[in-house]
Amino acid sequence: MSAAQPHILVADDERSIRLMVDTGLALNGFRVTCARTGNEAAEAARAARFDAVLSDVYMPDGTGLELVERLRETDASIPVILMTAQGSLDAAVEAVARGASDFIAKPFEIADVVALLRRFLAARREADDAQQSAGAEASLESSGLIGRSAPMLMVYKLVAQAARSDATVLITGESGTGKEVVARSIHSYSRRSSRPFLSVNCSGLTETLLEAELFGHMRGAFTGAAADRAGLFEAAEGGTLFLDELASTSPAFQASLLRVLQSGEVRRVGSTQTRRVNVRVIGASNAPLKQLVESGAFRADLYYRLTVLSIDLPPLRARVGDVPLLTAHFVQRFAEGGGPVHLSREAQAALYSYGYPGNVRELENALRRAVVLSSNGLITLDCLPPDIAASTPGAAGGPAVQRLIADRPPMEELQRRYLELILEETGWNRRRAAAILNLDRRTIQRLIARYKLQGGFGDDAAEDEDAECNVNAPDSVDE
Repeated sequence: MSAAQPHILVADDERSIRLMVDTGLALNGFRVTCARTGNEAAEAARAARFDAVLSDVYMPDGTGLELVERLRETDASIPVILMTAQGSLDAAVEAVARGASDFIAKPFEIADVVALLRRFLAARREADDAQQSAGAEASLESSGLIGRSAPMLMVYKLVAQAARSDATVLITGESGTGKEVVARSIHSYSRRSSRPFLSVNCSGLTETLLEAELFGHMRGAFTGAAADRAGLFEAAEGGTLFLDELASTSPAFQASLLRVLQSGEVRRVGSTQTRRVNVRVIGASNAPLKQLVESGAFRADLYYRLTVLSIDLPPLRARVGDVPLLTAHFVQRFAEGGGPVHLSREAQAALYSYGYPGNVRELENALRRAVVLSSNGLITLDCLPPDIAASTPGAAGGPAVQRLIADRPPMEELQRRYLELILEETGWNRRRAAAILNLDRRTIQRLIARYKLQGGFGDDAAEDEDAECNVNAPDSVDE
């Protein structure tokens, strides 16, 4: 759905109604297509995507209900609002009962139509966001970038928003945080998903080879160019091109890339002709591009061209609550077909307290090694890389881990601190905290009361309001 200018289909056989609605909606920021009959409306819906439909109850070639059914065959979620005269009110009510979204009685004020449309469009946008966010989360999890911490939930939301657009995206984050995974997920949930996703590491090629790889080259353009060759921009036609480690590129290459992004045209090395391309570009960098812009090491105009949408991936040390989830995920994946594998208490302590300068990639490689070296389905301290095995609680972990166990508290106090830490990381959203801790929310609520914890409330506060009034109530059977 277009957030900037929603596209509305108006179907009515009365010219005066079409003109009034068309003009009124256009003045309120809507794009309008009009149809005189049900057949015209159905054909228009097959030819273009609309955000909502306004239709008369009775059309020269059928009823509004019949049109609703035909439109829903094309787009099952499209809001269809019926315009009804007094004499057709019963038909409108029946149509709503059988699938129409709502109806509005003639004569009406344009302001009322605008308000009704905006309400339905907002609801549809929210539903699309939720669906895409959930889909993006699932896609990321299947690729190894998982988590329920507040920073990761924000990443999922940004991925869903980016997937709805064709705008360029810049993904930043330390090495190993999963930038390509995020780029692939954006592509997978975009309208370009059926077209190629290609990636290139810009740091692994010289300036000449990088330009030849991306833009293509003509025979004889340089030593070794034995034949004409299309570049990745042409190969990715209709799809997505992921450019990693942009900070390593030269000023000359940055200028060439900027020209492509501005013009939508590429010129093969050694050629004077340009070729149109339709490619979405997603860039990535583990270096702070904004600082490089300020120091003159990266072009400012290219930076702002890339940052139409930005996603900053948190390092693993900033989401320590996700380490147990990641650990379980990787152990299960690497042990597939070899029976269950468990971690000793000492191995768990080391894994959960380590700082992971290599982020998720380092944890993944450590657990791949550990599963291979495990014996009798048990990962011990000896199975871990030396740096991780040598880590002790409070020594190598991030500030949150150090705060958690710095003074070797009793187990009861440790549990209280851990719960408080998870609640802080989730913005005091008890649903998310319960998912991380593998507990139901009523248990979380009882523990909050037991330990007398105080903090803000996440977006599940309203839903939990009644439950909080009775923290000692037995668990609900459906939780």
